[in-house]
Amino acid sequence: MKIAVVGTGYVGLVSGTCFAETGNDVTCIDIDASKVKKLSAGTITIYEPGLEKVFTRNLKEGRLHFTTSLEEGIKGASIIFLALPTPPGEDGSADLKYVLGVSGDLGKLLPADGYTVVVDKSTVPVGTADKVRQTILESGGDSLAKAFDVVSNPEFLREGCAVDDFMKPDRVVVGTQSERAIKLMHQLYEPYVRQGNPIIFMDEKSAELTKYAANSFLATKISFMNEIAVLCEKLGANVDMVRKGVGTDFRIGKHFLYPGLGYGGSCFPKDVQALAKSSTEVAYDFKILNAVMDVNKLQKSFFISKIRHYYNNDIAGKTFALWGLAFKPNTDDIREAPALEVIDYLLANGANVQAFDPEAMENVRGIYGDKIQFAGSQYAALEGAASLIICTEWNEFRTPDFGKIASSLKAKVIFDGRNLYDTGLMRSLGFYYESIGREKVEVG
Repeated sequence: MKIAVVGTGYVGLVSGTCFAETGNDVTCIDIDASKVKKLSAGTITIYEPGLEKVFTRNLKEGRLHFTTSLEEGIKGASIIFLALPTPPGEDGSADLKYVLGVSGDLGKLLPADGYTVVVDKSTVPVGTADKVRQTILESGGDSLAKAFDVVSNPEFLREGCAVDDFMKPDRVVVGTQSERAIKLMHQLYEPYVRQGNPIIFMDEKSAELTKYAANSFLATKISFMNEIAVLCEKLGANVDMVRKGVGTDFRIGKHFLYPGLGYGGSCFPKDVQALAKSSTEVAYDFKILNAVMDVNKLQKSFFISKIRHYYNNDIAGKTFALWGLAFKPNTDDIREAPALEVIDYLLANGANVQAFDPEAMENVRGIYGDKIQFAGSQYAALEGAASLIICTEWNEFRTPDFGKIASSLKAKVIFDGRNLYDTGLMRSLGFYYESIGREKVEVG
């Protein structure tokens, strides 16, 4: 099948590459000429484990192509995926200018004597499929009325394991009431669900809401557990034990119950915000969702307060080592990353930052420039620092050389926003150690 994917960001590049992996002829389209040139030459533009191997194979086999021309890219395509940014506006609503802009262009290019399925792959507010259809018709005229259908097909990719999620999805959600579109979408996705996982067909609005509902529910679990963690510290309980006791209830499950610095990334913050905004537009006060956002903001402040209190509000001139910049491990994505708020606090109060992250340093350099130092290794970041702050749970941080940490820092002090280390071990090694929802380890 010939497929076009408009947008080569995270969703577009992963989707296009994985569609090519099952034998489809895929053309990815982007207005960024430099990005298209890099991709065409075999240079991948995002970090995602396992993607480069699949990308290189399909580029070599001639199943994956890149162009800046929308007209060239969609020529002969049976299905056109819109994988475009939907950034949050100032009021929290999703900005549809890119999606609707391309939709208008498609209206001028779709053949009236053919049939094309236009798919919203981006996370979009309820009712967007109707807007895309109307925009295409306004641009192309009524002669296109039977020449296309608009389908909602939200992605459920987790950064860090997106290739596996795409190739072996636990479900595929397709929003359409068109029998022709259902047939094509089933044909496209059938190779990915051979193990029996479902392709769930529903109406467009339900599919659009499904994505927001899923991410908002997962964000709710995170914020709920972060509040439990704060309560654990106040009551003298251990959040690790509470998490295990709760997570083994099959009705709840163990995932997304790890306390920390709050959720970040490209999905949860903007999706929760957008759903809350959609609720206000229909005069509904979504109290739980508003509380989820409030808790997520407070969680970062709660962690920062540990640093502030330890140093009695005086960190000016001190240097801090910071491990982890990405919002989660196995990605270079720093959108809404909690580490950035920690850095902002340190800089605003006159401190110096020596940071290390396996993948995200260049992205952070684009924000801070030379305002912070970027170390060549996790241990180089420690040299001469007053203490260590951990913001991302990369695997290489889990079992470090504590002797190196102790000898490199000016004092054996660790603020752990991801609960990587056992408190008993920290006590035996003589570290002052603060984490989330567990006892404070004090020495001396």
